[in-house]
Amino acid sequence: MHRPAIRQRPETTVMFDRILIANRGEIACRVARTARRMGIRTVAVYSDADANALHVSVCDEARRLGPPPPRESYLNGDAIIAIAKATGAQAIHPGYGFLSENESFAAAVGAAGLTFIGPPPAAIRAMGSKSESKRIMGKAGVPLVPGYHGGDQDEKRLAHEAGAIGYPVLIKASAGGGGKGMRIVERGDEFASALASARREAKSSFGDDAVLLERYLTAPRHIEMQIFADALGNCVHLFERDCSVQRRHQKILEEAPAPGMTNERRHAMGSAAVAAAKAIGYAGAGTVEFIVEDAGNDRSAFYFMEMNTRLQVEHPVTEMITGLDLVEWQLRIAAGEPLPLAQDKIEIHGHAIEARIYAEDPERGFLPSIGRIEHLRAPAASPDVRIDTGVRASDEISRYYDPMIAKLIAHGDDRESARRRLAVALSEYQIVGVASNVSFLGRVVAHEAFAIARIDTGLIARHHDALFPAAAPLSPAVLAVAALAEVGALREAALTRAKGSADPWSPWQHIDTWWLNTDDHALAFTFESAGTQHPVRVRTAGRAYAVWIGGRTHAATAEQRGSDLALDIDGSRFAATVVAVGEERHVFCAGQSHRLRLVDPVAHAGEDELHADHLVAPMSGTVISVLVRPGEAVARGAPLLILEAMKMEHTIVAPTAGTVSAINFRVGDQVQEGADLIDLDEMPPAESAA
Repeated sequence: MHRPAIRQRPETTVMFDRILIANRGEIACRVARTARRMGIRTVAVYSDADANALHVSVCDEARRLGPPPPRESYLNGDAIIAIAKATGAQAIHPGYGFLSENESFAAAVGAAGLTFIGPPPAAIRAMGSKSESKRIMGKAGVPLVPGYHGGDQDEKRLAHEAGAIGYPVLIKASAGGGGKGMRIVERGDEFASALASARREAKSSFGDDAVLLERYLTAPRHIEMQIFADALGNCVHLFERDCSVQRRHQKILEEAPAPGMTNERRHAMGSAAVAAAKAIGYAGAGTVEFIVEDAGNDRSAFYFMEMNTRLQVEHPVTEMITGLDLVEWQLRIAAGEPLPLAQDKIEIHGHAIEARIYAEDPERGFLPSIGRIEHLRAPAASPDVRIDTGVRASDEISRYYDPMIAKLIAHGDDRESARRRLAVALSEYQIVGVASNVSFLGRVVAHEAFAIARIDTGLIARHHDALFPAAAPLSPAVLAVAALAEVGALREAALTRAKGSADPWSPWQHIDTWWLNTDDHALAFTFESAGTQHPVRVRTAGRAYAVWIGGRTHAATAEQRGSDLALDIDGSRFAATVVAVGEERHVFCAGQSHRLRLVDPVAHAGEDELHADHLVAPMSGTVISVLVRPGEAVARGAPLLILEAMKMEHTIVAPTAGTVSAINFRVGDQVQEGADLIDLDEMPPAESAA
């Protein structure tokens, strides 16, 4: 089929010498990497919480924005523009999130004589509001999910519209994305509280609490088209991405191309996306998102969902299958150049899958995990394995920002080879100090449904039991590794003492397991995991060991370098890593990770009773609502208090029926993880039943 050639601008364009990156974390590092390759100097901005962050060090210059809260730093558009002008930057790249889809900021950048590396303000206005974008798409004939996209935001009107649509209904923040300000409502009596919660979260995240309503489709696929347009009227799509695997309405696995996508369906969706971009005079990178009921069926329906007027988190999978640098395309288009390639010159090569690695605890409802990264080891990068990250070991995961640690992207000649490569890379990822979703992602990627591409937005819920299995018993090999690491640590400590001793050859400076007046020549350790204690005894003889576990003796040797061990246990050779943090021991071996505790039987007496009658904060955050009063009787599951952290709300509910005896914090208070929030006196069973 004939396609028009790219229109060329007659005059010569000049690339920027210096740009400011108005973002943080991995996207700031990602933009800086391409800019450096293109010979463009970069200016970073940072909050006080990010003073030592990776993105600060990888840029050529960095300037402080303000305190950690986003509204006082990364959302302070005036301060960002002032820094850009003071440092001689000619353009501002907004990354994604924060001000990337803020029409007022884009206009202010232009008014200051700078270039906004993104679409025109009018395009952001048209597509930045989910409601407005749906009205535009409806007029253009693009099919929409049944819903309400009107401007009347009165609570009664919204409740009426929800009833007319039919439950379950989805409440969505009109101005945002990323799952923030989004709630599924199953019944009418739940609508008011869900609406209030969605509005608070939307206001906090985007400064706008307007919402829209849609019929909730229980198992659709989420497929988006990457588009690019220039200022000359050229527009192309760079194929699709499937982002169906999600938790809490946020993507965690994305891939390109979409499994089962036919050429006919790709053409139809790509044409619709390009038409949408041209209808609003778009320029730059954008993503048109669709809900698809069956991507492999050309006759099945697809519905316009929204258009993101920025670069997407998942853009690396598009780069991996096309061989193109999308940030370079952004910079060239912003500098006035035409699109680098026409549609018929853009090709798909192989398959790519991206896993978003977060500091979060899947076993606790994916609660974000806040703290210091004590140990971080990523798999080796290669042409087919890419790691985009914004953190290093010793960095802090702050409660103020998104808890993403990295994006791990694997490429292969086909989907199965990419999936296998991703599975191996995930098994090699090591994170200690904060909880992470690495093991969970590994289970999803290995699950049969994902392997055969039977995917939709309900995959995780549908296979919950398989993806959240009960903890398996610890193998003797894992316990042996943990014990041998302890022996190695004792040896290292003894060597250090000997070097500082007046008698380094004293027998008291060594840890061989010969002890005076005893026949028990062994070191004894006890490790706890999942509430079970495991005694292990080790007898040493140079570098050889006899390890007693559960009544059986295992022969072992171990060579240790720091936290890494090369082991031979009962003739089986393998490598392992053991990281000690306080009494915790994190064991990485055979592609699995295990968290153990070295038991001190004296230090922890009575610890289990410490919070027996208290509801503690599952994470650090801000109290934004207290829903009960002292003396109030509550039922099991009743909402008691709402915490906000990382721009998401988390509701604390009553674990049992009882009476609130004390509320220890007020609205606006900052609380740390583990803080006693509410004291609840459990109601006697007879009273509870009554």
